[in-house]
Order: sequence, then C-alpha cells, then structure tokens
Amino acid sequence: MQRQALKHLHVDAPRVMVVDGSRLVRRLIAGVLQRDLPGVEVVGCASIAEAQQALLEGPVNLVTTSLSLPDGDGLALARWVREAAGQAYVPVIVVSGDAQAHLEQRRFTEYVTDHFDKALGHEALAAFIRGYVQPTTIPGATLLYVEDSRVVAEATKRMLERQQLNVLHVMTAEEAFALLTAESLGRHQHRIDLILTDVTLKGELSGRDVVERVRLDFGYGKRRLPVLVMTGDGNPHNQTTLLQAGANDLVLKPIEERLLVTKVLFQLRLSRLNPGSVV
Repeated sequence: MQRQALKHLHVDAPRVMVVDGSRLVRRLIAGVLQRDLPGVEVVGCASIAEAQQALLEGPVNLVTTSLSLPDGDGLALARWVREAAGQAYVPVIVVSGDAQAHLEQRRFTEYVTDHFDKALGHEALAAFIRGYVQPTTIPGATLLYVEDSRVVAEATKRMLERQQLNVLHVMTAEEAFALLTAESLGRHQHRIDLILTDVTLKGELSGRDVVERVRLDFGYGKRRLPVLVMTGDGNPHNQTTLLQAGANDLVLKPIEERLLVTKVLFQLRLSRLNPGSVV
C-alpha cells in the first residue's frame, strides 16, 4: 500500500473507531471527540475481534488503535483493516505511549497511516483526529520553509498557502538561521510558528543541521517551534537519526498533500494547546 494512496477527506459527520482494551480510555476519548466534533459517531471496541465485527456492520472514516490489545496488536488490526475490511484508504492511527520509540526504530508498517503519542493527552488526540476528518486552517500562522529546489518549493508552497498559511521560503540553512536570529532579536515582523525543511540542501549544512541548531543553539523545544523534515531516504537508520536530533516528525517523499497538511496543522495546533492539558 503506497502512502500517497491514503486519502484524507473532509467529513461532516465522521464515524471514528476507537480500539483500546481500557473502557476508561475509550470513554475519555469518546467524550472529548463528541465535544469537539459535533455529529461524530464514536465506535468503541475493546479488541481486534470487536473491531472486525464493527467494521463488517458499516464503514468508518478513521481508526485509532492502541498497540497492545487483548487478542493481538494494533499493527495486526491495521493490516486487517487494509486487506479484509474493504477500507484500503481509511486512515489508521496507532496511539501508544511508546510511539516515539517505535517511530525511531521504524517498527510501524505501511498499513499504519500515522502515529500519536498518548502522553500528549486526550485534548491533543482530539485535535489530531480532527485534522484528519475535519481539517481546519490556522490562518496567518507562519512557516519557515527550507528547500533548495524552486520547482519543488513552488508546488509545496501552493499546498500550504491553500490552508491560509504564511510561507517564508529560503534556499539554504544559513538563510533560515538568519531569519531565526532576527526573530529572536525582535527584528522580524513575523513570529515563526513551524519549520519545514528538506533533509538535503545545497551548501555545507543539511536539514539535520537545521534541526540540531534549532534545538541546541536557539534552544527551542518541540512545542515552541515544531520542525518537520521532508525526506525521500528510506534508510531506517537515517530516519531515526533525524528524529533523535529533535525533529517532531518526518514527511516522506513523494509528498501527498493531505498528509503534509495534516501533519503541519496538527503540529501548529499542538503548539497552541495549553501545556496543562498535556498529561
């Protein structure tokens, strides 16, 4: 299953399946979703068997699953959804307290659309799910976009500007650092809300250097200034290195517009959440 085939559509009355062995967790997630997504129908399932039965009774618009289930794991459920439930394009989100470790070790399969770290809390999970089933823009948010190909940059900028985002495009890491320095000194008219960088850049510095300097030299944490790295490198070790250096997430090439937009908008929403809501 190719990642670019996983379409994420706007749905007015989404049907969201929540698969978790804990009844309390299912109730908490359902409560937040029902508050934030009017018209949502939450299908709670405690196991793979319950999820299989529910999917046979009707389609859903999104599936969230924990990694550990009473009768198997979330990765097996993701595969079943793709292959047996007739829903090859439904987003399947793995919700786990070990999501970052699994991501870094590249354990997630092609059947998993995305991942979510449950340590971020249920409010953040609701925002994440909303980004898939009912994408909402954050007009005026400013992205610093580092890309040395003008052709690629123009195409990607159009994707982002359709979401009413302000995109500052630069060609090199050095230009990005100059803008960040100006902002830190109060000499730039925009607050930079997120950085999107290609991993391969012309010059001596790479996208990994951008991540490392943002985290170490500028001292910006992941919530203050999210960094997404675009990469076509399928090497698991290289992908892990980017995440360990401080990237919030990776966007794999070739770029699929809805997946890019979902990741960008989610990171922007998460950075605006009250820190007290993160558990």
